[in-house]
Amino acid sequence: MICRRIVRHCKRAVISAALLTAAAAMTAMPGAAEPSHAIAMHGEPKFGPDVPHFPYVNPDAPKGGALTLGVVGSFDSLNPFIVQGVAAKGLREYVFESLMTRGLDEPFTLYGLLAESVDVPDDRSSVTFRINPRATYSDGTPVLPEHVLFSWELLRTKGRPNYRTYYNQVEKAELLDDRSVRFTFKQPADREMPLIMGLMPIVSPHHYDADDFQHDGSRRPLGSGPYVADRVEIGKSITYRRNPDYWGRDLPVNRGRYNFDTIKFEYYRNDNALFEAFKKGLVDVRVEEDPTRWATEYNFPAANAGEVILEEVDSGVPRGMSALVFNTRRPVFSDIRVREALVILFDGAWINKTLYRDLYERTQSYFGESVLSSHGRPASAQERELLAPWADLVRPDVMDGTYAVPQSDGSGRDRASLRRAIELLDAAGYGLVNGVMTDKASGKPLTFEILVGTPDQERLALSYVRFLQRAGIRASVRQVDSAQFERRRQTYDFDMMPYFWFSSLSPGNEQKFYWGSEAARTDGTRNYMGADNPGIDAMIEALLAADENADFINAVRALDRLLMSGIYVVPLYHLPGQWVARWARIGRPETTSLYGFEIDTLWSKGAEQPAGAAEQAEPAAR
Repeated sequence: MICRRIVRHCKRAVISAALLTAAAAMTAMPGAAEPSHAIAMHGEPKFGPDVPHFPYVNPDAPKGGALTLGVVGSFDSLNPFIVQGVAAKGLREYVFESLMTRGLDEPFTLYGLLAESVDVPDDRSSVTFRINPRATYSDGTPVLPEHVLFSWELLRTKGRPNYRTYYNQVEKAELLDDRSVRFTFKQPADREMPLIMGLMPIVSPHHYDADDFQHDGSRRPLGSGPYVADRVEIGKSITYRRNPDYWGRDLPVNRGRYNFDTIKFEYYRNDNALFEAFKKGLVDVRVEEDPTRWATEYNFPAANAGEVILEEVDSGVPRGMSALVFNTRRPVFSDIRVREALVILFDGAWINKTLYRDLYERTQSYFGESVLSSHGRPASAQERELLAPWADLVRPDVMDGTYAVPQSDGSGRDRASLRRAIELLDAAGYGLVNGVMTDKASGKPLTFEILVGTPDQERLALSYVRFLQRAGIRASVRQVDSAQFERRRQTYDFDMMPYFWFSSLSPGNEQKFYWGSEAARTDGTRNYMGADNPGIDAMIEALLAADENADFINAVRALDRLLMSGIYVVPLYHLPGQWVARWARIGRPETTSLYGFEIDTLWSKGAEQPAGAAEQAEPAAR
């Protein structure tokens, strides 16, 4: 039975003011900062408490109309917080709210939502939230601080693994008064934890049964967000209806957002079916990720007539790392010279031109196209100081910013690249014997398997195999079903495989999970390459400990230099920006956030325009 004492608190109509005052006095913490409207991971929030709205919205956007979005797949659950089932899209975004919400013009800053203020001491060993007295669920019942405690206890014991991991970092949770709650963290304190708690979703104890929560995906959702789940066809579609009584509609963080009366997610069997629906006008907006389709298939009549707008939207978010991953746990990839030779043999220019119409850009960094990237930047004095104990693990050209992923002439027959690769393999103890690259000591051929899970991955891998054959390397490709691919990936049962690591502007604790030494020895992490590098561990600790933004950036760039120097992957490609197609009946703001295109800032041009308001100018379209 989950925290019955909290549940009983949640059902009280009145709480003794005298007891609450005494509790607040007993739990007052010296050294705490003044309550604030916002909290930033590093530095100060960009916007003050009096900002009327965020700059990447149209504050006068008309309310009304309908938006239909497409999703590939299916769903069988209305609970986005549990492992069981596949939850419907949009629940977390439109029905449930957190204590705070992100400002999308900053790397990681939260502004008050359900919590009107946040209070943290200098060492961030705790966080105190004060609940907005106007906050209510969609059924009109108030959101109370007891509900925050209920949600924390519920999610840390019955929620998804990520909730359990983070929320178990709380040492003590306490009710301070009729509007405030405090979380004190286990020591040593993690500077990110106050923000993680700020993003905790809040659920109503009057609606959700704690005992059945982790198994119940059929209960109609109830939250405090701007929409309610209106029509649900399990596996087919879900429609959200805007709540006209939404308590937070006038908050500055919400102005210009949530403009449609209804938002519908339609589910499709595959991406081809979804694209056909978009062409017919059954789906309003589509974010495209296929370069061949973007280049050749957006010439249908409505697009040619200007009824569909095509845009390439830029963002400041790192592009992440899409790559073919070396499993360095395998002896064949234990020598960095072998790995470097295999990177050189990947003819990225030819593959981009032949398979992707030359629309991709080659990835040069784990945090590419962002302020966190080391590519093209010489190491700063602070980076050099951080990396001094690990200087032998960083390539000189990576340290001075001149390193680039090896380029070919794009012919598919680059002799210079082939010659450099064979020289490296020779230095690593390999040589050609009857046209086969062979270990000189053992007489065994250089061979490995590339594990793939989709036809597109197979096509890429087969192209790579042809280049490897020119150097006498015998590589094979094995495509398996999604379940087997996932199983082998989680247990590191592969030689090489494709993977994409998402990257944000605020890398934090997840970096240990991605490339920490302990993760390399633990099944189920994302350290698929098996990086076991004390320098990487030290840089992760440095970025987690950084108080100032400049210190943080230097630590992340130093981490990037170690990852690139380790040659753990064959870097692939990224999109130059976000490719967005929308029907002209859908408007969007002229200004784009740091995070790029945002669905929540769109509006229907057919909706009634507020008196005296002029529609913002459309951004340039292709």
